[in-house]
Amino acid sequence: MRLGIICLCLMIPNLALAAGITAANFIDPTSRYDHGILGDDIEWGGLQIDLTDGRRITFTLPQSRVFEDLAPRLADIDGDGMAEVVVVETDISKGARLSVYSKDGVVATTPYIGQTHRWLAPIGFADFDGDGRIEIAYIDRPHLAKILRLWRWDGSPHLSHVADLSGVTNHKIGWDFIAGGVRDCGVGPEMIVSSADWSRTVSVTYDGEFHVTDLAITPTPKSLANAVICQK
Repeated sequence: MRLGIICLCLMIPNLALAAGITAANFIDPTSRYDHGILGDDIEWGGLQIDLTDGRRITFTLPQSRVFEDLAPRLADIDGDGMAEVVVVETDISKGARLSVYSKDGVVATTPYIGQTHRWLAPIGFADFDGDGRIEIAYIDRPHLAKILRLWRWDGSPHLSHVADLSGVTNHKIGWDFIAGGVRDCGVGPEMIVSSADWSRTVSVTYDGEFHVTDLAITPTPKSLANAVICQK
């Protein structure tokens, strides 16, 4: 009888393991970090994730960290058909990093920038070079360094650095949004950003090396948003 019960239990699928992420939100507003790069002094102390099986999981950061971000982003970073959550997570003394969360917690990160009051602004995700793997793009210090950086997750706890491109940006101090993003207008994924001096809207592609195309559009929040949806 015991053997029969054991066999029956082994045939029942583990719903907890199969559960996927359906939504994510920041919770626990906090003013413990005084950067204010997004226009106010409120950041977030927690992350709430909803799963397909109805569960809601909460992750609370230590007092030394905040989510210095607008909203969590859902994307299938590892290609398994299930979404992960990508966020900007900041250490008060070390600055920002990009963090990838699953339902079990942090699974991969970039290094912290290394200094307080230093931030990064995500662009988006795509298989930019066509090799079947997803790259994550962001602007490192969009008000200072203005470097586009590509990263990839190979399953380790650290995102792997792919390549850098200097001279572009996607955010101005105090904006409560991030301009530009990733588009595909029929020729493959493109990163839409501004030149470092905010004089030109540019499309950036990557096929093992970067290619920058001037779109001849003055970069404003509206024009960058239109470019992302393939409108002039």
